Amino acid sequence: MEREVREQPRILESASRRYLGELASYLGGRSFDMVVLAARGSSDNAALYGRYLIEVNLGIPVSLAAPSVWTRFGKKIRYRNCLAIGISQSGAAPDVSEVLAAIRADGHATLAVTNTPGSRITEAAEHTLLLGVGEERSVAATKTYTASLLAMHEIVRALGGGLDDPSRSLPTEAWTDETLEAARASLGPLLRAQTLFTLSRGYSFATAQEAALKLMECALLSCKSYSMADFQHGPRAVASHGSAAIVFGESDETLVQQGCMVVQAPRPPAPDPVVPLWDVFYGQWLALLAARARGLDPDDPRVLQKVTRTL
Repeated sequence: MEREVREQPRILESASRRYLGELASYLGGRSFDMVVLAARGSSDNAALYGRYLIEVNLGIPVSLAAPSVWTRFGKKIRYRNCLAIGISQSGAAPDVSEVLAAIRADGHATLAVTNTPGSRITEAAEHTLLLGVGEERSVAATKTYTASLLAMHEIVRALGGGLDDPSRSLPTEAWTDETLEAARASLGPLLRAQTLFTLSRGYSFATAQEAALKLMECALLSCKSYSMADFQHGPRAVASHGSAAIVFGESDETLVQQGCMVVQAPRPPAPDPVVPLWDVFYGQWLALLAARARGLDPDDPRVLQKVTRTL
């Protein structure tokens, strides 16, 4: 996992030169009335980032698909002029593939985003963007996750979203080391907390979701992510002594007054739309270091496998 976290700056730099051209060949000049995103796990967090990007920069409504509508209930949804995007790092997700296949059968545009050529999701979709990050051996998704974020950013550019070229604003090796040191310095409150949250809003809400997932799967720390806005509607009542909140973005000092330990993620030197490609490094390091501190192997988490198949 550590090796793959460190690979990310190089991989993102290389991918940024390729993704837009391949996506523009399929999406360039096209317009859609809505976008449907289908994914699970870390890919679902990448889809959440995609939702913010698409709605903020294109003004197109986005639906995060509930695959069980197709796989469990056997229903069809009446979409109009829809682009369906399925994200699966392994490409083996049967439920995501079924969503794409069903929407494609209704005559809509479909795009698969995956790291695995010839996988099930590539057969279901009309067009595929291969992430091309090399084999990811750790069970925890790291480089495939950030590559999926970059893919979502470039999808919006291919559709005319007006975003800047991300190649000038990608994470660096220096940022990798900076976030590692920050994670080391803030590990104590996480390990001592009885109740643990991750908080953010907007683009980085996906980071809060992904950091919580990594802490659970790698370090076996029970952690719940919230939008900072939703957090005010009830959950903050338990943010008292014995709790800790990992905050990505603007902090809330009133949590400290309640007795909650606030762990502030480093602020990336990047434009808002690409911040999630940066701040997730901190979440990945926290999960890795917490796992090691608890005597766990983050490459072999309990009862989890690299490829998860759900219906």
